[in-house]
Amino acid sequence: MANHKSALKRNRQSQLRRVRNRANKSQIRTVIRAVDEAINANAADKAQEALRAAIPVISRAAMKGAVHKRNAARKVSRLTKRVNAFVQANA
Repeated sequence: MANHKSALKRNRQSQLRRVRNRANKSQIRTVIRAVDEAINANAADKAQEALRAAIPVISRAAMKGAVHKRNAARKVSRLTKRVNAFVQANA
C-alpha cells in the first residue's frame, strides 16, 4: 500500500479510472451484443438501428481512453461489415 501523500492520491485516481473504464468497456460489449442479437433474429432494420446506436458508444470509449482508437475503429469496421453483409443477404 502507498504511504506518500502523492502515491495515495495516485491510487485513488487509478481506482476511479478503473471503474470508469470498466463501465465504458461493459457498455461496448452490451451494444455489440445488441447488434449480434438483431442479426441472429433475422431483423435487418433492428441490426442497422443497433449499429447506429453502437458506433457513438464505441467512439466515445476510444476518446475517453477506455480502448485504443484503432481497437475502436476495428470494432466499428467489423460490425459494419457484418451488418451490411447481413442486409445484402436478406435484400
